[in-house]
Amino acid sequence: MEMKTLIIIPTYNEKENIASLVPGIFKIMPESSILVVDDNSPDGTAEAVRDLKIKLPRLAIIQRFRERGF
Repeated sequence: MEMKTLIIIPTYNEKENIASLVPGIFKIMPESSILVVDDNSPDGTAEAVRDLKIKLPRLAIIQRFRERGF
């Protein structure tokens, strides 16, 4: 049975980090998928993820419109 890997990254104000974190994970684990769950970061984290999605089809985002934490 083939195992599939989903990496879930909860974010809040991670715009500066997400642009290097996501490609870095895909470099190490190219067959994985990444789901970013953003709690309505005011710094534009969700927009940065959507920009990355253009080149990274295994990347997805859920944007929550209230800060809810873990």
